[in-house]
Amino acid sequence: MMFSNSLTQLQWWKTLITPVQFSHEQIPDLSGKVAIVTGANSGLGYATTVSLAAHGAHVFLACRNEERATEAIAKARKEIKETYPNSPEPKLEFLELDLNDMRKTRDAANEFLDRGLPLHILVCNSGIMAIPFALSADGIESQFAVNHMGHFVFTTILLDRLKSSQPSRIVLLSSMAHEATVESGIDFLTLNDPSKSTSFSRYGRSKLANILFAKALARRLSNERVYVNVAHPGYVNTNQIKYTKREFKDRVTQAFSDLVAMAPEKGVLTQLYLATSPEIESRDIRGRYFIPIANEIQPSSYAHDEELQEKLWAFSEDLVREKIGAQGP
Repeated sequence: MMFSNSLTQLQWWKTLITPVQFSHEQIPDLSGKVAIVTGANSGLGYATTVSLAAHGAHVFLACRNEERATEAIAKARKEIKETYPNSPEPKLEFLELDLNDMRKTRDAANEFLDRGLPLHILVCNSGIMAIPFALSADGIESQFAVNHMGHFVFTTILLDRLKSSQPSRIVLLSSMAHEATVESGIDFLTLNDPSKSTSFSRYGRSKLANILFAKALARRLSNERVYVNVAHPGYVNTNQIKYTKREFKDRVTQAFSDLVAMAPEKGVLTQLYLATSPEIESRDIRGRYFIPIANEIQPSSYAHDEELQEKLWAFSEDLVREKIGAQGP
């Protein structure tokens, strides 16, 4: 199997030496803003939710499991009260979202639209990492389905609301792992063939798709005040890291993780910068890729390939039509 980069070409190490360019204290007042955070009940999604709500935003926790989301809301209320004693009562709500099923994803987006609320911030945070080969409810390789297709469906349905609410932000989470995808970037013809990929190359493929989608979307919104950007959060101590350590049972890897992995409260700062900083609008930052903490870096050459961006867009639209038909209600 041919990969697009050797390990010596990967740029992940730069996340260990870049400066901190943003803090929770720099988040502006978000009163009157409405936000959706996918995968908001734990890890980076939960930390994002707490910060947005603590600064006044009305936040929808878009998650699969209502019980876990309800527990996260109760925990967040308590945490905000203790950490931000002068903040108003947080506005937090559950929105059922299953990114593994495009029909359910469509229904979740339409359920939000039916509320008649504006939408100023969409953080596409949810994702799965390096899991064994599986197919989604729609028969699509699961990491590509959850990490890309689910967010593609969710975002494009919400797009008109984001436009009508502008200035607004869309933040997609990617990873330095996008550099380790297979040769050609995305192997569309063998997407569902486990013999043509590994758990990590499939993860890299889905994370490359996040950047390609963001760049294609930013280009389509170039005349709007809707700012689309991508964050690599860094090496963060979340459930994804814990799963990887269990899977490989490598004591050296575990020791390295324990030494360098950031707490979610720190790892979340890059996506919060893209979601809230006034600099995004004042500097007209769109379609760009950031690593911790709030440092812009160039992604792989595949991520800059406009032909590949448009090929992914067309492929994604075709999948939506094939699996669920029209995206409307």
